[in-house]
Amino acid sequence: MSAPLTAFVILVCMLGGMALGSYLRLVLPDDHTRADSKDILMTSAGMMATLIALIIGLLVTSAKGNYDNTTLGITQTGAKIISLDYYLSNYGPDAKVEQELVRQATASAIERVWPNESTQGADLTKMEAATGMTDVYSKIRELSPQNDSQKYLKTQALQISADMMQSRWMLIEQSQTNLPRIFLVVLTFWLTVLFAQFGLLAPRNLTAKSALFICALSVSGAIYLILELNNPLEGTIKVSSAPLHKALSLIGK
Repeated sequence: MSAPLTAFVILVCMLGGMALGSYLRLVLPDDHTRADSKDILMTSAGMMATLIALIIGLLVTSAKGNYDNTTLGITQTGAKIISLDYYLSNYGPDAKVEQELVRQATASAIERVWPNESTQGADLTKMEAATGMTDVYSKIRELSPQNDSQKYLKTQALQISADMMQSRWMLIEQSQTNLPRIFLVVLTFWLTVLFAQFGLLAPRNLTAKSALFICALSVSGAIYLILELNNPLEGTIKVSSAPLHKALSLIGK
């Protein structure tokens, strides 16, 4: 399921748990929600809330780290493209074809990862099948240096293009990482039980119900952010294409 749909389902489950707790408060005898029973309910709710808060906090940190790593990878790729263009420019007219291939590969990568700069997800299948940087690497290998300077420039260009091929696959592999479904199921169950306890303890007035609704909305929003940040090449929260656009604008200049 998509991040918005998953967050909405979890929100519905939490609200359903809250409604169930409110219903049980009406049908259960008073001694079930007073004195010692109430203390037990409050203790168990506090323990579950602490556990869930800890898990969500760790997930946010992990997802943000994944997003930052992808952003760093895109930024480094942009810098490598500019460096590669520099070496090819200094190599001389014989590397003009390679420079054009770099331009085409960069433009193609932008189109695949950020199609029309919309919220549409990256086409990972096409990214895997792309051969732009492979073609650049092969063409650079075919260059025939005429002096030591050109030999050095060719060596550097080959190293950078090889690093960029590796970086592309790193981005593809990182995008395959998702939260296990069973993990989300268990977390949803915990949240449902927690809000059922809240509903059981909360008084029947608009203020209490509104507070619980806002709490449920906030938790589902946190889960939405986790899922979005965990897939930085897809969805609404995507890494910026600015580094690659900057690199594309500098190729050949």
